[in-house]
Amino acid sequence: MTPRPLIVRLRNWVGDVILGVPALHLLQSHGYQPVLVGKGWASPLLAGEGWPTHARPGPLRERVAQLRALRREALALDAGFDRRDNALVLPTSFSGALEMRLAGLKAVGYAQEARGLLLRRAEPITYGGHALTSYWELACRFLRIEAAPPERIDLKTLPADQAAADALLAQHRIRPGFVVICPFAGGLFEKQDKTWPAFAEFTQALRTLGRDVVACPGPGEEDIITSGHPGVTSLPGVKLGVYGGLLRRAALVVSNDTGPAHLAAAVDAPVLSVLGPTKPEQWAPWGPQVQVLRHWPRWPTVDEAMARVEAVLGARAQG
Repeated sequence: MTPRPLIVRLRNWVGDVILGVPALHLLQSHGYQPVLVGKGWASPLLAGEGWPTHARPGPLRERVAQLRALRREALALDAGFDRRDNALVLPTSFSGALEMRLAGLKAVGYAQEARGLLLRRAEPITYGGHALTSYWELACRFLRIEAAPPERIDLKTLPADQAAADALLAQHRIRPGFVVICPFAGGLFEKQDKTWPAFAEFTQALRTLGRDVVACPGPGEEDIITSGHPGVTSLPGVKLGVYGGLLRRAALVVSNDTGPAHLAAAVDAPVLSVLGPTKPEQWAPWGPQVQVLRHWPRWPTVDEAMARVEAVLGARAQG
């Protein structure tokens, strides 16, 4: 049977897009072909999945034109496209629903920001649970089924991206058993900083273990590593698909509340997520190899983090 196209508007943050992957897997397993619209970085991030992924333009007129073009393409593949629910809106913004309506799509999404009349089906949202289960539940409601979310995200890596990651590790002579640090954190959580104040001190303690320590700073983050984390191998400008391949090889990833922590968990790397104000029940990385270290309203100490690191690395060495 030819898969039925389903136009899906993605969220705007790396972590949210990754947490939505199980929902997309579920839709695909029920005969739908996700056609994704999101930020420009979503295409390399999700390249291993093989889903058509389109960068969303800025102006409203162009966004609607893009969705109309995708609707025409879907109709050419599926004559029944316009006779069924044919779009899913993962963001809860008013604009996300408005664009779908103006493009003539029959979208399903959560009832937020008075957008119920713009959606074909506006589903009530339940607050307080994990973000992954929110996206998963929306996909279940689209399908009119009940199902438990998976234990793992299982994000696939494009073979070419994995090869590029392995070549990068070899080029920089990074030995197996390396640890990746992510001392970056974009934005605030409830107006509070998400950056672990002791991260630089922790990095120096980590280096005493004799393992290679690696960081992949994004644009504008390079100086954080060179000035605050001496001795760390810095690999700036790594594309997200390659980054996923690199994280897949790591013995451990230690991170603030940031997108790469979700990426690491999604490719089944061991993750130590050091959290401050962030609520782990909503935003912790998802997976069986994730450990959360949090003692809010105080931040974890370096000794507490090192004890977790040594336990994880010791267990992996024995395994």
